[in-house]
Amino acid sequence: MRKLALLIACGFALGAGLTENLCGQNGDAVAIREKLASQFKLTRVSADRSDVVTAGAMVALQKAGLMMYGVAFPVPPSNTYKNGKIGQGWGGFGSDLGGSLLAPGGQTAKDYPQRRFAPDEKCWVTGIAVQKDSVVFQLYSEPYDQIRYYASLKIPFPNKKEIPSSDQVMQLVGEVLTVVPQEAAGSQPIQAEAANQPAPTDNAPPPQPAPLAPLTPPPPPVDAAPPSPKTIAVGNTKEQVAAILGPPQKVVQLKQKEIDYYPDMKVVFVAGKVSDVQ
Repeated sequence: MRKLALLIACGFALGAGLTENLCGQNGDAVAIREKLASQFKLTRVSADRSDVVTAGAMVALQKAGLMMYGVAFPVPPSNTYKNGKIGQGWGGFGSDLGGSLLAPGGQTAKDYPQRRFAPDEKCWVTGIAVQKDSVVFQLYSEPYDQIRYYASLKIPFPNKKEIPSSDQVMQLVGEVLTVVPQEAAGSQPIQAEAANQPAPTDNAPPPQPAPLAPLTPPPPPVDAAPPSPKTIAVGNTKEQVAAILGPPQKVVQLKQKEIDYYPDMKVVFVAGKVSDVQ
């Protein structure tokens, strides 16, 4: 009975988001997806989400309130950026219920590590989905006390009935996520030790520079081409989604729709086509 009640509540939350999503009209989602992919190079993580396999672009948060759960939780928590703020709302409630249904031993979201991220904290982008009314980012953190966190962040378009231009979408995304320059994302440079050396005296010869180490040729590249970003769009068929993301971890059949669960997102199908991605 408990799981049945959770499933009904989860379906209600998803249904509310789906109704809002279907109010949009077709636009140039391909141009938006290409613009985002060129700006936010995706990071690939291991199958168990425990570590980074291929590092992409690191982003810095510009707003407070992003809630992330430990990667052991089956479903990433859902966040929405609206009116200049990040919150969880009905989307977060629905993702918590869906994750609780998949969690072992009757556990809920409260049984897993949770962390609210602050502005200027950094994370990776592991997935981007362009919907009729929004863009959804899948985010993945560095370890905090040996725990990595992940979450989804939905950024709705200003007008739900119209898809904006790719430049307008980039400006909207920039309000909450900005790409960190590569030199700032890496480790801090090692300070030179010359300042700690004593100054030479008049009678002592100046210190000689250390001999140059022989040059070592760089290793051959592992992959000639970076992995293409795994992005899906509203209107894709189940076959197209399976070709991009592979088979889902779990499939939930409801009365008028189907929900396929993947490690970093869940995809809602209506009449065999994608209608929402979270």
